[in-house]
Amino acid sequence: MDKILIIEDDKTILMGLKDDLEFEGYKVSTATNGKEGLKKALDGNFLLVILDILLPELNGFEVCKKLREAGINTPILMLTAAKTEEMDKVMGLELGADDYVIKPIGSREMVARVKAILRRANQKEDIQEIYEFGDVSVNFKSYEVLKAGKKLHLTALEFSLLKFFIEHRGEVLTRDAMLDEAWDDAIVSPRTIDPHIVHLRRKLENDPSNPEYIISIRGVGYKFNG
Repeated sequence: MDKILIIEDDKTILMGLKDDLEFEGYKVSTATNGKEGLKKALDGNFLLVILDILLPELNGFEVCKKLREAGINTPILMLTAAKTEEMDKVMGLELGADDYVIKPIGSREMVARVKAILRRANQKEDIQEIYEFGDVSVNFKSYEVLKAGKKLHLTALEFSLLKFFIEHRGEVLTRDAMLDEAWDDAIVSPRTIDPHIVHLRRKLENDPSNPEYIISIRGVGYKFNG
């Protein structure tokens, strides 16, 4: 059974999320502060962490950062308040979060997001084990990406997008197509994909402002030239 950890100090939201996910058949563990949540996430071998940002003791950004520094690659879905949406989104993605949602969130959207993240994390690779372009090497068996011999830390979503680009190299890809691959969810706006592309470029490109591999196709989407 899939194990999910919810770290949220608002008990009404916490229990609502827990009930929704358990109804879908997931096994759910909870924590109500950042310190407790971090300990559980480090020890519990979870398949997904749902992480609120405004937490007592350790905030969600600190928890996310410490998990990634510890080498924990468990997908992280961050919860943010609408009034700080843009700042929280950028910060969360920089620290290694895979996705984010704005509170309050409906149960259908949350379940859709959770299923999409778990689907990405459990994808079976069907292309060659190692793919190289420029000074970048992608290992689809170990989920490792190296640039000039140094390991890059990609989120599960960024890795999924990179794999999708490689599978469709040379093709013009619409945002809708990438959204279907990344989220498998029609609720999210196609423009949601853009900040993830920005962060992927920062990690892969020698000059992110003048990309060589992930090229924008005006009015359509993107093309991968690796």
